[in-house]
Parts: sequence; structure tokens; C-alpha cells
Amino acid sequence: MEQTCAHALAVTAARARLLAMDMVHTAASGHIGGSLSVMDLLTTLYFHTMRVDPKDPKDPDRDRLVLSKGHCTPALYAVLALKGYFPVEDCKLFRSIKDHYSGHPDMKHVPGVDMSTGSLGQGISAAVGMALAGKMDARNYRVYAILGDGEIEEGQVWEAAMSAAKYHLDHLCAIVDVNGLQIDGSTADVMPSEPLDKKFEAFNWNVLHVDGHDYAAIAAALEQAAACKDKPTVILARTIKGKGVSYMENNAGWHGKAPNDEQYEIAKAELERALAELEAN
Repeated sequence: MEQTCAHALAVTAARARLLAMDMVHTAASGHIGGSLSVMDLLTTLYFHTMRVDPKDPKDPDRDRLVLSKGHCTPALYAVLALKGYFPVEDCKLFRSIKDHYSGHPDMKHVPGVDMSTGSLGQGISAAVGMALAGKMDARNYRVYAILGDGEIEEGQVWEAAMSAAKYHLDHLCAIVDVNGLQIDGSTADVMPSEPLDKKFEAFNWNVLHVDGHDYAAIAAALEQAAACKDKPTVILARTIKGKGVSYMENNAGWHGKAPNDEQYEIAKAELERALAELEAN
């Protein structure tokens, strides 16, 4: 990836982080920690890798994305808005009774959302179904699913992993947001899941490792996933929960709560400063 492209992605992700923070603060609720950790992955997917057209969100040949960790809509909605699926101003209606921008993705009412998710573990099963349908219909689209490392404690995830390998769904790419934290604390303490690579390899998946905040590395991993044949790929992306806000980083307490006014001003100032520095270069 050229440096100019990586820089453009960084600027977009910085804008999306600010937008997500505004959404959660305005709504006084939402899952900001995991939204900030996954933002660079979503930005790279929608602004570099995926074949999508905001003007034709139901194109049967489009690539699909399933946010299996469905509580992180502040990230998904922010990226979709910046991509042009709906006006950025609509993000002010996040979790509002006045519209349908709920705390979990809504495929019926929100343009660009490919699957309604929320019950953890189920999104990857839907993604497997989408990929299997594409194979049966001889379609050329790819399916991406983003999971949390806390989410994969759900047994259904591994049933889906078995199915994806059985049907050789090489156009399916799962991405695990490995930030090491979930609502109750460290994933290592709640329910240890490592070694993730060995577990997915045992299920006959192609396994890749990446820094989930390195745009060039993410893009390269996604290219490697597309080149892999006869088996699905999982990208294990190491990330920082609360990325971009000093007091939220690596803090499980910010899994699912909104900042108060004082905390919001601190977060906003840090995110605005980061964006300004990127735009100045």
C-alpha cells in the first residue's frame, strides 16, 4: 500500500472515531471501547478493500460485511456514514427513538447494513450462510465477518468454523478483534481462548496475524486472504480497546458506557488533536 493511501485511511478513521464518540456521548449510551479498537479494520475494509457502492447498497454482486460483534455500531455507523450510505447528520439519531439507528445493526432500516446482529456468536453463522449461498449461486462476492475475542467464547462460533471449512468457503474472511478485554475484564481471566491460531488451524482455516491499527498490514492481510484457495481465512488482529483516547485505552471499564460531559471533552480534544496532526501532514 502506498503511503498516501495509508494516510488517507488514517484521516478517515480519525474522523470516524470522533463521530463515534459524539454518537455515544449524545445518546448517553453505547459501546465505545470496542468500537474504537475495530475502527481501523472497518475503515480499511470499506475504503480500500471491499467492492461496495453506497448508491446501490443491495447490489447482488457486492461484497458483504457482518459485524458479528454487533454492539459496536458506533464504529459501523460512523464508517458507513462517511462512506456515503446515509447523511453524517443521521448519526445524531444513534439510539434515538426517533429513528432506526439502534445500538445493534439493523439491516431492514439502515442502508449498508448486510446483517442484523447483536446476539453474540450468531453473526459468523450468518456470514457462513451468505458465503455458502454465494458459492451455490456462482457469485463472485466475498464475505467478511468481524468478531470480538470475547465473543468467540460462544460455542456457535466454532460450529460455524467447522461448517466453513467443510464447504471450503475460501471467499469467507473472519476477522477477530483481539483487544484482550470484554465486559467482565480480561479475556484471559473470564474464559481463556488462546492459542487462537492453533484452534483455527485445527478447524482447517488459513490463519493470518496482523496489527489491527496498521493500515498497510491490514490491507496486505486482506489480499492474502483473497488469494487463499479451498479454505476460509481468519485474520487475528491485535488491537487496543479504546484506541485513541488515553483514559479509555486498555480499560475494560469502557466496554459499554458513555463518557460524561467532562470525560467527553477530554476525549474529543485528544481525537481532534490526532485528526489535526494527520491533516497537517
